[in-house]
Amino acid sequence: MVLRVVAAGRTDVGLLREHNEDSFALLHGHGLFVVADGMGGHRAGEVASELAATTVTAFFDSTVREDATWPFHYDPALTVEENRLITGIKVANRSIYEESARSSERRGMGTTFVGLLLARQSGRVVVGHVGDSRCYRVRAGEITLLTEDHSLVNEYMRTMPDLPAAQRDELPRNVITRALGMHDIVQVDLLGETAHDDDIYVLCSDGLSGMITDAEMLEVVTVHEDPEVACRVLISLANDHGGEDNITAVVLRLVDVEREFVPRRSASSLEETRQVTLPDFGEPAATQSRNDLLIDINDDFDVCATDPAIHLTALQSSREKK
Repeated sequence: MVLRVVAAGRTDVGLLREHNEDSFALLHGHGLFVVADGMGGHRAGEVASELAATTVTAFFDSTVREDATWPFHYDPALTVEENRLITGIKVANRSIYEESARSSERRGMGTTFVGLLLARQSGRVVVGHVGDSRCYRVRAGEITLLTEDHSLVNEYMRTMPDLPAAQRDELPRNVITRALGMHDIVQVDLLGETAHDDDIYVLCSDGLSGMITDAEMLEVVTVHEDPEVACRVLISLANDHGGEDNITAVVLRLVDVEREFVPRRSASSLEETRQVTLPDFGEPAATQSRNDLLIDINDDFDVCATDPAIHLTALQSSREKK
């Protein structure tokens, strides 16, 4: 069975941030999908995350030979796909590290990274990651976290599993123990597994995973079969819960190439995707706010124009009758 990917990605600055340091890439031609969450002052974080995404993209675009792992050695213990992914990540790490050394304003910048590569011929999924950006898999109604955070909190939990909850809560949750750009070499965690038809994968920054539960994520990607809609709902939900950080989600659904895939639309797409309180339309002063909001919703849902739940005129009329 040969699988194809139906995928979408979306990023948002979050409610409490001034600019977005997350980046993502959807490389359908290579079957590669990436999320990076940057860190560093003077907007260096967004430079690092974008450099990670663009460098890996350039590496996959320029390496057509199966054994292309220069300037790093080919590991015979790994598959071709695993070698390509891990090398692309290492090349990105070197690029970020060298750019950081060249600029005083960017010194010390870095980024987390998670990438998923679908090897269509072998029917395997390969995931490589550094930092606390995550990869989840949804299969047969169950959600599984495939990656392990490289964070101070996780290191304590791994080495001191009996640490009292009160002390655990005092640990700083934004300290990363491994990231691209921190050193000239990097250790990349790698895992591979057999792909199944209708598997769903979610790649995300901690701005998403830190704001919603695994159960909420499972419900969203199960109810909303369209990855584009699922991304919008996930980010909206994270903002509803506080939006403390930049939020990025990439949702992938694996589909048999011989099977037609027409995503089912949820009857509540509008309400679940935009958790907003509309102004009281009976107040004249709220008229402009109401119109601006409806326009914003209309623009944000252009991909859902066929959804029977999205009838803005009907929504407006029902509100005006109250």
